Amino acid sequence: MVIQIEDPNEKQIISRKILEALPEWFALPEAREKYIKDSAAQPFFAAMEEETPIGFLCLKETGKDTVELAVMGVLKEFHHHGIGRKLFMLAKEKATKDGFSFIQVKTVQMGRYREYDNTNKFYICLGFKEFEVFPTLWDEWNPCQIYVMALMQ
Repeated sequence: MVIQIEDPNEKQIISRKILEALPEWFALPEAREKYIKDSAAQPFFAAMEEETPIGFLCLKETGKDTVELAVMGVLKEFHHHGIGRKLFMLAKEKATKDGFSFIQVKTVQMGRYREYDNTNKFYICLGFKEFEVFPTLWDEWNPCQIYVMALMQ
């Protein structure tokens, strides 16, 4: 079951639980803590198995027409079970209802790390299109790949 969470404290509890369980993607403590802190004020969707959170996704408005998939995580034992797709579909539905024209996501460029190659493939399978690579936005060993998707209004 995927639901929208409104309580800021609950958002931070869920995001901390998930992100701390995914060190392959969220190993940098300062970046992880920023995602957790920022999640409190963002549209937040959680995938639940009974009462236990197993994944989440946050959106962030980046412009009057664009929203960003700011952070997403699904516990590894639930990868390849459709959880990420369900989270994304609910977030995409909300972004469309809220009147956004585009959704974007930033990740590490394909070909750098196996885990991020899988992440890139996931976004491409959802329908995202390559937009641009910023080689030094984060740092030289993590070139930032931006993907975009038009939202049908």
